[in-house]
Amino acid sequence: MVWFLGFGIAGLVVLALSLVFDGLLESVGIGVDGFLSLPVIAGFVSALGFTGAIATGAAGAGAVTATLVGAVAGALVGRLTWWFSRALLRDDAPAPRGEDLTGSSGRVVTSIPAVGYGEVLLYLGGQPVKYAAKAAAPVARGAEVWVESVLSSTSVAVRPVER
Repeated sequence: MVWFLGFGIAGLVVLALSLVFDGLLESVGIGVDGFLSLPVIAGFVSALGFTGAIATGAAGAGAVTATLVGAVAGALVGRLTWWFSRALLRDDAPAPRGEDLTGSSGRVVTSIPAVGYGEVLLYLGGQPVKYAAKAAAPVARGAEVWVESVLSSTSVAVRPVER
């Protein structure tokens, strides 16, 4: 039972180290992805150890039976760890672009004169971003505006929202 607990604790230590030093092994060319990644190996070893300890301590199983039961549990935990890590690392959403601002609303931070630029606060991808803004007519500070078009990566054309 002591050996199994040692495996379980060693697996948790490897998991903690893989979380703390994420990417360190990959930066030196040692890291691998998929079924041989450190979190998957750590999950397998921990499940094997703790399940084997439970099988020997609570059920009174022998070492071979406890090892087989632990290996099956380790394979399941390793597979789930692999599946969850792939689901978390999958990035299907495209990065927000400036063109996505057309039609969005924001607030004037620096008043917009009739000729020239002021500043508006808009939200791009959920983050507040300040843009230079121009409008056909003057717009006072604090007014709500709609983005009519994106002029450049740092400027937009707006119109006041009429309610």
